[in-house]
Amino acid sequence: MADRSRSPMADRTRTRALTATRTLGPLALLVIGIVHYQQYRSAFYSSIPTIGPLFLLNFVAGTSLGLFLIVPVRPRLGRLGKLLDQFAALAGLGVAAGALVALVVSEHTPLFGFMEHGYRFVIVLTIAADATAIVLLTLFLIVARSAPRDPSEGSSQQRSEPPPTRPTINHPPAAPAADS
Repeated sequence: MADRSRSPMADRTRTRALTATRTLGPLALLVIGIVHYQQYRSAFYSSIPTIGPLFLLNFVAGTSLGLFLIVPVRPRLGRLGKLLDQFAALAGLGVAAGALVALVVSEHTPLFGFMEHGYRFVIVLTIAADATAIVLLTLFLIVARSAPRDPSEGSSQQRSEPPPTRPTINHPPAAPAADS
């Protein structure tokens, strides 16, 4: 049976990757939300039927998921907290991918009667934030799923490792005590 324990260096690397993706992915979601809100309010997307409410929905979803993921309150929940993080990251991945697909479609054909024209700065920023969120949240999910289970989580399939062995010392048999 192969030893599946990880080195402290591998654990540190995984922890750093988890922290980086868990921080930067939600920040990209926040950018997505902020850009959609700015376009909704300042660029008058609020007056476009169907598109306006979708921009507002994208703002609410991106911002709330970004804040949920970036605030570290779930570690106390153990395994449930990890599942909530993974679910929120998956939902954030859906928000970013949906926004990117909708943007690309609206650049080439009307979407709900609306069509974007040209790649101005805000569109390039949105594409970059969407792509960044997709990549980082995907990496977060991969790293989080590959993390070994914590024995304190009470998993029914904990690895049983043999106890450490002590070196044995061979002593000659003791002689019976002499009667006096």
